[in-house]
Amino acid sequence: MGNTATPNYIKSLLMPTSKSPRGRKVWSVDLEQTWLPFLTATNLMGETAIPLDALGCPIRLSYDKDGSVRFGRTGRPVTKVAKPISDTVSLIRENFVANLNQYAENVASTRRNEYSNLVALAIKSGQPIKDKDEAELSKAVQLQIEEVMREAQAEKVEAPAEIKQKEAVPA
Repeated sequence: MGNTATPNYIKSLLMPTSKSPRGRKVWSVDLEQTWLPFLTATNLMGETAIPLDALGCPIRLSYDKDGSVRFGRTGRPVTKVAKPISDTVSLIRENFVANLNQYAENVASTRRNEYSNLVALAIKSGQPIKDKDEAELSKAVQLQIEEVMREAQAEKVEAPAEIKQKEAVPA
């Protein structure tokens, strides 16, 4: 099923890596370990022109409209990623999605029958899982309905006794 015509950049996206950095994420990618080195490299190569202050201080304090420091519900100060970095990451994200779509469309159009057959096989293979999930969900909803009905019945039975007690107590 492999194809030597698949570009290496697509193949590399599908390869597992051993690194798992634990810093501030931008688009679910580590800012310090991935974005800053990448964006510094793209600046050096003339591909981007991200201001040096954004690269040097990528995490900024957030301020309210009146100029005061913004605090979250937990009482911690709110931070944000410098706008030139977040804007560049957004552009990369949009281009990434466009490239994924373009690749899929290219494969689907150049290998139309094989692609259609694979989609049909995937749907057929997933059907037992879908059927099981639907049955389990139906059972779970039915159990919830029965529990609510039992609680409602219990309240109806208890309600007259409570009403009698309230009527017996002088106001």
